Amino acid sequence: MPAVISISVLTTLVWLLLGREFGYALARGISVLVISCPCALGLATPVAIMVGNGLGARNGILFKTAASLEAAGRTQIVALDKTGTITSGKFEFVRCECVHCHCIDKHNHRELLRIIAACERLSTHPIAKSICLAFGQFADDCVVTDAKNYAGMGVSAVVDGVRYYAGNEKLMQKIGVPFTETQLVGTAVYCCTDTEFLGDIVFADIIKTDSREAIDRLHRMGMKQAIMLTGDRESIAADIAAKAGLDGYYAKLLPEEKVQRVQALQQQGHTVLYAGDGINDAPVLAAADLGVAMGGAGADVAIEASDMVIQGDSLSQLPVGVTVARKTVGIARENIIFAIAVKLLIILGCAVGIFDENAMWLAVFGDVGVCLLAVANALRVLHIRKKKK
Repeated sequence: MPAVISISVLTTLVWLLLGREFGYALARGISVLVISCPCALGLATPVAIMVGNGLGARNGILFKTAASLEAAGRTQIVALDKTGTITSGKFEFVRCECVHCHCIDKHNHRELLRIIAACERLSTHPIAKSICLAFGQFADDCVVTDAKNYAGMGVSAVVDGVRYYAGNEKLMQKIGVPFTETQLVGTAVYCCTDTEFLGDIVFADIIKTDSREAIDRLHRMGMKQAIMLTGDRESIAADIAAKAGLDGYYAKLLPEEKVQRVQALQQQGHTVLYAGDGINDAPVLAAADLGVAMGGAGADVAIEASDMVIQGDSLSQLPVGVTVARKTVGIARENIIFAIAVKLLIILGCAVGIFDENAMWLAVFGDVGVCLLAVANALRVLHIRKKKK
């Protein structure tokens, strides 16, 4: 504002020094002052962002801040969690094997299933929910106390007075109990006490029907990479990555290791989007340039840590959100460039006397007219439509 007022006063003084009458010189100075009013610049970005946020909300996408929307528009690499993001998070039972009876009939493993279901009773992980849904009735009579969660590894609990552990191979290694790792493609939950390995059950996660199309669309939009970061085994990660059309994957990652992977990509100069839904995803959601929470079945802590929330669980909404963000940021830039260019042109014309007869109405157009044009241009964001299959 000091600069604008100074230019206006200087314009008036210059014309007076050139011998023009006071009224003429004052009119030139006022014209410069009117055109310099920053209304159009003030509305250029906020209106575009408001319209972009509205369109996102209409498609079930919530951008928490303007910075979130801008980061989505700059995204170069997409990193995705597996369970509940690429896959449905609804696990189907594949096999149960007990060390003591060596039988693969789940009905003959009632005791093992009972212990695992009891341990998983208080967990909110999708695998735990699937186990409790399938075998929870076996553990109805169990007394469960002192339940603990091991981030990225599993859970433990005292069941009927005995401490049991249920989780992945990292949890077994942490406890230090010798165990046999399953070779089946699927998510394995191993069970042990402090001294003895009891057996395992295997569930298979199903890829979402729209995951492949969503990732293909992200590639067509010019994303440099779409990768998967998962705590599951190598064989599972390879299978899901191939089915989903991903560029790569990293398996057997703990939450802090996911953060390290994202930070490594950021250090290479990339803008990284990470999408996930679980409690274990909260650290990496916060670390990414844009954390996206799958809000339909996502954990509250993941939603809180994210910058953008997809209300449903459909991955196809992710490219829609990126498209809205890119269009919004592009239009905001157009508004700023247009407003500055028009204002500079009219300020120059008014100051040097090119627009002698029309200076005042041109100044008004440069203020109010450009402001209205910026608002109208921002409404172009509404022409984005969600791509139908």
